[in-house]
Amino acid sequence: MAVGGENLPRTIGVDPGPGYAAPPLPPPAPRQPLPPPTLTSRGPIASLDGLRALAVLIVVVSHAGYGNTIPGGLGVTIFFFLSGFLITTLILDEHERHGRISIKQFYQRRAFRLLPPLLVTLAIAYLLVGAGLLDGGFTVQGLTSQLFYFANYFTIFFAHANSQPGGSGILWSLAVEEHFYLVFPVVMLLVFRRFGPHRARTVLIRAFVVLCVAALAWRCYLVSQPGFNQLHTYYSTDTRFDSILFGCLLALWYNPARLPLQVRDTKMRAKDWLLCAAGLALLLATIVYRDVQFRESFRYTLQGLALVPIFFYAIRFPQAGPFRLLNLRAIARVGVLSYGIYLIHDIFLEALATDVHVSMPSWLRFGLAVGVSVVFATILDRYIDPYFRRKRAALH
Repeated sequence: MAVGGENLPRTIGVDPGPGYAAPPLPPPAPRQPLPPPTLTSRGPIASLDGLRALAVLIVVVSHAGYGNTIPGGLGVTIFFFLSGFLITTLILDEHERHGRISIKQFYQRRAFRLLPPLLVTLAIAYLLVGAGLLDGGFTVQGLTSQLFYFANYFTIFFAHANSQPGGSGILWSLAVEEHFYLVFPVVMLLVFRRFGPHRARTVLIRAFVVLCVAALAWRCYLVSQPGFNQLHTYYSTDTRFDSILFGCLLALWYNPARLPLQVRDTKMRAKDWLLCAAGLALLLATIVYRDVQFRESFRYTLQGLALVPIFFYAIRFPQAGPFRLLNLRAIARVGVLSYGIYLIHDIFLEALATDVHVSMPSWLRFGLAVGVSVVFATILDRYIDPYFRRKRAALH
C-alpha cells in the first residue's frame, strides 16, 4: 500500500511473534542554543563582545568619577564604530545569502533588540523619580523624546533640569544610532540594486569617505563660531554619524570577519604590530590633548581612523597578544550584557548621589555601579530578552 509515495509494511493487527523487540525510539533532538549576537553565516565574529566590554567599562569608569582621566566619550565612539562594522557585516551577509536586503525585518530586529530593555530601564528611572530616590523629573516631552529616539536634540535645544530622570541623558547615543539606521539600510539596498554587489561596495566606500570629510568640515565650522555649543558637536547626529561610518567603511573595504580561511595569516607580523601600535598611539593622543576646539572637531575623525587597525587585528588575530584578553569568557560575557549595563549604570550612580550623602571614593562608586548594572543586565538577559531573541532569530 502506497501512501504519499512511500511503501509501508502491513503490521497493523499482526502478531510479531515471540522474541520481538520494538526498535528504540530516537533520542530527542537537543535544544539548540540561541545564536550569539555576533553570529553570521560564516560563524561568530571574534573579539566583538570583548570590545563591547571595553567600551562599556570606559563609560562606567568615567561616570564613576574618573572622567578627567578617562573620557567616557571614547567608549561611546567605540560603540559607534563597532555598531557600524557589525550592522554592515550582517547586511552584506544577508545580501550574499539571499540576494536581497529586507528593510522591514531589519527594523523589526532593531526594535526587538533595543526596545524591551529600554522600556524596563525607563520604567525604573521614572519610578525612582516618583519615589523621590532619584533627582530629575517627568515631562511628556522628555519621555516622548526618549521613547522615539529624539533624546539628543531634546537635550541640546529643549531640556531643562527637571524634564527627565537623572542619569537618563546617556540615551542621546541611542538616538544617534537610530537616526543613522533609519537611513543606512535603505541606502545600502538602493545602491546594491542600482550598481550590483561588486560595484556597489566601491560606490559606498567613496560616498562614505566624502560624508566623513563633510562631517569633519561641519564640526570645524561649528567650533569656529563664537560661543559654539559643545552639546551640539558632542550629542547631535549631524556631527557624530561619521563615528559609525568609519566602522561601516572597515566592513566594506577589507572586512576581517569575511576573509576566507585560506588567506588568513596564523600570526601577526612586525608590520601588523606596528600598524596596531600606531592606531593605539593615535587614540591615546586624542585623549591626552584636551583643547576644546580640537576635541569637538578633529578628535572624532582621528579616533575613527585609529580604531580601524585596532578592530581589524583584534578580529583577524583574536589570540594574538593582548587581543586574547578580549576573548576571555568573563570579558565576553560583560560584552553580551553591555547594553543593559550602559542603560542603567548612570541612573544608579545618580540615585546613589541623591540618597547617600557621604563621601565615597570613585573606585567604590565604580565597583558598585558595575555590580548593580551586571545584575540588572543579567536579569534582562535571562528573563526578558530570550523571548525577543527568538523573535529576532526567526527574522533571520
